[in-house]
Amino acid sequence: MYTCDEALDALVSGFLPVLYAPDDPDFTSNKLAGGVEASLRGRYQFWEWPHGVGLFGLWKLYERTADKRYLSMLTQYYDERLSQGLPGKNVNTMAPILALSYLAEYTGRKDYLAVCEEWADWVMSGGLPRTEEGGFQHRTTDHENHGELWDDTLMMTVLAVANVGRILHRQEYVDEAIYQFLLHIEYLCDVKSGLWYHGWTFEGRNHFTGAFWGRGNCWITIAIPNFIQMVELPRSVTRYLETVLVRQIDAIAPLQDSSGMWHTLLDDPTSYLEASATCGFGYGIVEAVKMGLVDRSYLSVVKRALGSILSVIDEHGVVRQVSYGTPMGKDSLGFYKKIPLRPMPYGQAMAILFLLECRDLRL
Repeated sequence: MYTCDEALDALVSGFLPVLYAPDDPDFTSNKLAGGVEASLRGRYQFWEWPHGVGLFGLWKLYERTADKRYLSMLTQYYDERLSQGLPGKNVNTMAPILALSYLAEYTGRKDYLAVCEEWADWVMSGGLPRTEEGGFQHRTTDHENHGELWDDTLMMTVLAVANVGRILHRQEYVDEAIYQFLLHIEYLCDVKSGLWYHGWTFEGRNHFTGAFWGRGNCWITIAIPNFIQMVELPRSVTRYLETVLVRQIDAIAPLQDSSGMWHTLLDDPTSYLEASATCGFGYGIVEAVKMGLVDRSYLSVVKRALGSILSVIDEHGVVRQVSYGTPMGKDSLGFYKKIPLRPMPYGQAMAILFLLECRDLRL
């Protein structure tokens, strides 16, 4: 089994093949038939939320190490995409804007910043549909999802809007991001358990199947610390977000499997164990420890998770036991158990984020 340092090197080696792999199940089927022209489908293949999360992980790796290889990988990828032309805008295709905004700020590239400004303006000017009470409707490439709030949205769109607002000194963007966090907490965070529901529909006024989906929960564990560290927030907002994060960590810790992983349905031990959620939880818990929000005794949870993740990185540096993209389970909880396992860019990136934190703490 890898050491932490060895695993990070391996993950980088395995990153590009996964990042550039065609997403065959979606993009060679008719899944995207609704409103997506055939001539544009190739653009979605490499500019969707899996790539966005993956590129954010690569940016964080460069930010931490200053290794120019990672900067070159990022600029090459974005230059290729801009040359090819970008797809249509929605919640999920906003995800690559987060890493691009950091890259634009760091490099001073005006073409990068112009793209970020255009896409964030699209969200803010009403291009992205809103639910009741002004929530960002989780409009994806293949579905309108009318009146729906998803926990994914905070990671895929809200962080990007906030960071562009910070860079461009647009306080209204940061204020909108704050509102979206607060609204999503109101409708998606279960006050009884501290866990997050995958989604809420204003049309049915329910949480669909009431799924406490693992990766959806870990988007929150990742997003809250990053949001707090990204922009200057009123102390009252920071305090509230910290409380929500601690509540969630207190809820997930007892649900960790003896293997060190978490199940894809957090409260269902018959659902499979899943690596990307495990990385997200591990990362978020370490961040909470560093921020002084939870006791260092929680690092025992992190160590168990670390062992499990090191065991599922294969000889090619590819993270296994990662669940594929997961739409809303609207009919039964069994839907989540049928999502296939597959190497994905976000699996690589979330493992990188997690292992960077573990290495820094010498776990």
